[in-house]
Amino acid sequence: MNEIRCDWVNEDPLYIAYHDEEWGKPLNDHLKLFELLMLEGMQAGLSWYTVLKKREHFRKVFDGFDPEKIVHYDEEKIAELMNDPGIIRNRLKINAIIRNAAVYLQIVEEEGSFADYLWSFTGGVPLINNWKSKAEVPATTPHSDQMSKALRKKGMKFVGSTICYAFMQASGMVDDHTQECFCRSKSQLSGS
Repeated sequence: MNEIRCDWVNEDPLYIAYHDEEWGKPLNDHLKLFELLMLEGMQAGLSWYTVLKKREHFRKVFDGFDPEKIVHYDEEKIAELMNDPGIIRNRLKINAIIRNAAVYLQIVEEEGSFADYLWSFTGGVPLINNWKSKAEVPATTPHSDQMSKALRKKGMKFVGSTICYAFMQASGMVDDHTQECFCRSKSQLSGS
């Protein structure tokens, strides 16, 4: 039996697995949230599929997206990254990840939890939508506007509202699986 999925998914098994096993599932791991937010920033101007195909290599060259390590990257490391065809070689985006690692550490120090801080923008629970097709899904919402504004105020880069909304969808802060998708939240399927 063929499962019906959100209509943005292509036929690549990697993309199908991402949709079925990750996208829209609530994520609470601090470092995975940081990684996802950084990769969403890398996506700016590109497709998520492009980033997804490079994700494993990104993890390797960015030390598993460990902010404690990234914050110490120097010009030599930046030059190495800029010469690596396995990632998106954009100096502004690479510098943003380094800057954002410092902000991540600042948020942990001030707030105690990066995950709790990010989830606070949805009241700590997933927001479940009821879209018929991807055409109905907004690019931004008041929640993503608030997250973007707060992160930018703290000094993060490449965290505009569109990036924040894509991040919220991917991390399960928002469930935007469309009505026919077999991955829709169980609470939607039960009508609650």
